[in-house]
Amino acid sequence: MRKELLPGEQVIVVTRPQPRTLIFPALLFILVPALAAYASAWIVKGGPGHLVPVVRDSARQWTPWLIGACIGLAAWVLLGYCLPRVLSWQATKYTLTSQRLVARYGMLRRRDQQVWLAAVRNVEIHQSLLQRILRSGNISLDTGYPAGTVVPDVPEAATFRSFIFDAINELPQGGVLGAGELPYDNASPWQIEPWPLEKREGGRDER
Repeated sequence: MRKELLPGEQVIVVTRPQPRTLIFPALLFILVPALAAYASAWIVKGGPGHLVPVVRDSARQWTPWLIGACIGLAAWVLLGYCLPRVLSWQATKYTLTSQRLVARYGMLRRRDQQVWLAAVRNVEIHQSLLQRILRSGNISLDTGYPAGTVVPDVPEAATFRSFIFDAINELPQGGVLGAGELPYDNASPWQIEPWPLEKREGGRDER
């Protein structure tokens, strides 16, 4: 991230989404191998033959296949469900600098989202009951456009919002921060035009 900073830009905080999304994958990571081991031991002891007496004679022939099915099912849950969610959480990063907020999602298929602090007019926090308990929340940044920017599941949302306010208050007053440095394209519908931090009304002072 430091290689991508603009001249004079400083990193304030770097964080990831609140790890509550990993609670269920973590439980499965613990329970699935335990259940697979228990099922394998039950199969080795002749459990299928006791459960279905009709197949008692041929149960031993199916033992390796049944054990392999248990191991394959456990591996499918761990590799197909738990691992992708861990990698998705690991690949999501929120970076707040002295000039902008950068949110990056994905590892193989990357998606970047940047908001210039000079364009932010309002910052809101939306929390569910679980998010309030874990002190996380979704931070909404109003830049004056109909579709605002939402950063989901930010940990310590209130503290993160205070960091945003502090960074905005430290921006140079009396003009737009880095207006000459921002890559503004009037023809682009996604371009965010920075808002002035201070706007005074009235005409020329004739005194």
